[in-house]
Amino acid sequence: MNRDRIEDLTVVIQAGGESKRMGSSKALVTFLGAPLIMRSINRLYPICDEMVITTNEPEKMGFLDAYVEAGRLHLASDGTNERGALIGIRTALSNSNNPFVALVACDMVFPSPDLIAYLHDQLVEGGYDVAIPKTQYGFEPFHAVYRRETCLPAVKNALSEGRIKATSWFEDVKVLEVGHDVIAKVHPRGGAFVNVNTRKELHDLEQRMLT
Repeated sequence: MNRDRIEDLTVVIQAGGESKRMGSSKALVTFLGAPLIMRSINRLYPICDEMVITTNEPEKMGFLDAYVEAGRLHLASDGTNERGALIGIRTALSNSNNPFVALVACDMVFPSPDLIAYLHDQLVEGGYDVAIPKTQYGFEPFHAVYRRETCLPAVKNALSEGRIKATSWFEDVKVLEVGHDVIAKVHPRGGAFVNVNTRKELHDLEQRMLT
């Protein structure tokens, strides 16, 4: 489905650094002939006003120069040696210039622009602070949309209190949980949360897509 650009939305793709299970940066491993992160960029860049790649390896992202020079994509780092899911969320929110921020992990192979757009619309229309899918495995904080104005201070406060879990601050904001039935209607093809953690998973998925 072709969608218009959402003018108040920033998409942040968390690229991070080396993955121990993958053996190298997930963002940079080759998948179907291109760096894996290009899957998320190609699927989500058309719907957002701004895209941010959070990475601690900017020197390896030269293949994104054309996007950076076009002015709608920029790179950002955590600015700290600390690691953790909530620090990544703080980095995403801190480096976004729009009221609404979609956060996506770079190892998701089929991130859904339709689902991101739906979650954004729920924040706008319902006054929520977070719109997040919830599956049988729990929340999907790295395929969710956040209201920057309210979420950033809540995240900073949680970190100051030593909370580091990605969802540990949800009690401080207004959260919309989006369940399976809604997800299936918005993204009927499924697979929006499929990710790859090892070379074997990457190879097996690549082979399934090629056959």
